[in-house]
Amino acid sequence: MDVVKIVKEVFCEAVGIIAMYYLILSFFGIIRFNKKSNVSPQKSFAMIVAAHNEEAVVKDVIESLNNLNYPKELYDVFVIADNCTDDTAAIARSLGANVFERFEKEKRGKGFALEWMFDKIFRMEKKYDAVAIFDADNLVSKDFLLEMNKKLVKGYKVVQGYLDSKNPKDTWITGCYSISFWSSNRLLQMSRSNLGLSSQLGGTGFCIETNTLKELGWGATCLTEDLEFTCKLVLNGHKVGWAHEAVVYDEKPLTLAQSWSQRKRWMQGFADVSSRYFFKLMKRAFTKFDFVAFDCAIYSIQPILLILFGISMLITVYDQSGKLLDYIYNIMKSGFSFSSINMGLISLLILQFIYTPFVLILDKKLNFKIFLYYILPMPIFALTWVPISIQGIINKDKKEWSHTKHTRSINIQELEQVN
Repeated sequence: MDVVKIVKEVFCEAVGIIAMYYLILSFFGIIRFNKKSNVSPQKSFAMIVAAHNEEAVVKDVIESLNNLNYPKELYDVFVIADNCTDDTAAIARSLGANVFERFEKEKRGKGFALEWMFDKIFRMEKKYDAVAIFDADNLVSKDFLLEMNKKLVKGYKVVQGYLDSKNPKDTWITGCYSISFWSSNRLLQMSRSNLGLSSQLGGTGFCIETNTLKELGWGATCLTEDLEFTCKLVLNGHKVGWAHEAVVYDEKPLTLAQSWSQRKRWMQGFADVSSRYFFKLMKRAFTKFDFVAFDCAIYSIQPILLILFGISMLITVYDQSGKLLDYIYNIMKSGFSFSSINMGLISLLILQFIYTPFVLILDKKLNFKIFLYYILPMPIFALTWVPISIQGIINKDKKEWSHTKHTRSINIQELEQVN
């Protein structure tokens, strides 16, 4: 029995160290170094929208791209109509986009479509300094390219923009998704940027310098092509920059079933990528004393970490349940006493009900409805990551791509008035 107790304690301590690492990391996102600088538009961009049967929303993303606050001669809009059987291509052409239709039944998925499109961009007579990647359900803020231009002029080769939500109040699922993305933007992405680490590509709303893309090659064709390319960048000594003002809005899934399917695909991709990159990144971390590689390696094993956190929480709840009942009984019997409070419980309550809402306030994202989503369904949403991560690891070798249907049509002017 003592051996079991020791194993549990060692396990929980190890998980606690990882949790503490992320907690400390998050603190560096509280302060926002808002360096206002006027950099004239210099870089040219190929704006690539990946679309598969997106006739309901593709109009909105193209219109937002056509109205960017950036010289029209310095960017062009390209749409990949990937295995489309609807009017996506026709709608995109009617709005002036350069449409490339792709019909490939074997190599399906966004990663393959992007690789196909990059090759065409490289061989065009007109050359671009960078490519920017978007999903068809996105809306792009007017200053997106101005912010990306600033980062590229400063020397960054790859830059990720702020991933916002265009439908945070539609359902409790979209609310929980939005809270997760907002928190990640501030507590992980900005934190890493402030510390000089590499931010993480988020699948959309990012740009890559063309020469860097040619040099490294894309080669990211798994279910999470963004994570795969991030790992590839870090292994080659590059960092992903962060542009907090370059905002891209995307549509969050409406139902738990849609959300479960999407997140399972993400966890399958994470498990696949980490199995191929984790030890390579760790080798670079220890042989070259590269903390950027170490941080990226830890990030790549998200499915494992989520399962470990879940198990640790169950062990803690089981071990502490009796103490908690005694604690409640003692309060009822003797009154409230600070000396009897378990500091771990107090820390958890502070993080749960104060820290994250405070961070949402910093980015002006908190309102009454979002707060209700946070304190009521958000813990349930968080717990679903554990079985989803288990499924992702079990199915990591299944590469079948599944499409998330998008239906939320809204234009950028309406959205920015609300925000």
